[in-house]
Amino acid sequence: LVRMQFLQILSRKPRKLEMLFQIPFYQKQFPYTCLTTSACIYSKKKKANSYEQVDQEKYKNLVYSVTSYKTSAQTPETIFEEDNLLYGPPDKQRPPAKAETKIPKNQVPLINPDKRIAPLNSDSNLPRKIMLQKMKMPSVTRILQQTLSPQQVFYLERWKQKMIAELGKDGFEEYTKNVFLQGELFHSALESIFLSEEMATKEKSKDDIISGYLSSVEHVLEDISEVKALESGVHHETLQYLGLVDCVAKYRGQLCVIDWKTSEKPKPFLKNTYDNPLQVAAYIGAINHDANYDFQVSCGLIVVAYKNGSPAHPHFMDPDLCSQYWNQWLLRLEEYMDRN
Repeated sequence: LVRMQFLQILSRKPRKLEMLFQIPFYQKQFPYTCLTTSACIYSKKKKANSYEQVDQEKYKNLVYSVTSYKTSAQTPETIFEEDNLLYGPPDKQRPPAKAETKIPKNQVPLINPDKRIAPLNSDSNLPRKIMLQKMKMPSVTRILQQTLSPQQVFYLERWKQKMIAELGKDGFEEYTKNVFLQGELFHSALESIFLSEEMATKEKSKDDIISGYLSSVEHVLEDISEVKALESGVHHETLQYLGLVDCVAKYRGQLCVIDWKTSEKPKPFLKNTYDNPLQVAAYIGAINHDANYDFQVSCGLIVVAYKNGSPAHPHFMDPDLCSQYWNQWLLRLEEYMDRN
């Protein structure tokens, strides 16, 4: 409409064209207005707003962050820049790398490839019982005790102090003696059972302090056969260490080094037995490299018997698991040798 009026004026009064351009047309049609961020000049008086008193120039970044889009404006690049500013370059704050799997320096195999297996003979049914020779070699127990991790030492010491606080020093010593005595009696009773000695021995044992332990292992004994060694000494001819094996027999058809343990608390998982798997692996390796034994073993069994007579927990170690613990044992042995 404005355009049409303009053209009509030009066509009717061409002489006034110069006058028309002296006063700009748009100034007559559209009055000049001004926009402001603080208040509108022509608006009605509004209720005072406390946010209007804020120095927006001073806090413009804060105002922008509050009034801008609700989603975060951060990107991976800005996050890295912020972390770099606060904590330094990334290489100084990198997460600790996972501990590399250590490999034993002395790669002695668990199974002896050079050992000859003797044929069965009439004496093979009698369990071996070789006296532990007094040699200048460390025992498996000593090696494990002297290579405990700081964490293991801490928990053992804390348990000891807790027991002393409850029982007193003399009471704790008496408790320790009783634990060892019960272990010895339990092993002796099992030996009598495996040697098929008089049943009176077994019945008598059930009436004493180890009756609970014997009741606990009854279901395990049903799966054990062909006992080859009992309380027998072994030594590793290459690695030069020795030990005393509780039992070597078949468990559900698999020849195993069997370690009998007593406990007042349940140990339903193999990890609950701490260093016992390393002990069993050490005995397996020693038997396989000991000329006194004409057989080799590749499996292990840890039986945890309970004083209250509850069913024992048998923890079977297959050849692969035994190999893993054998490598751990070799590392502990190296540590012991380095210290001594």
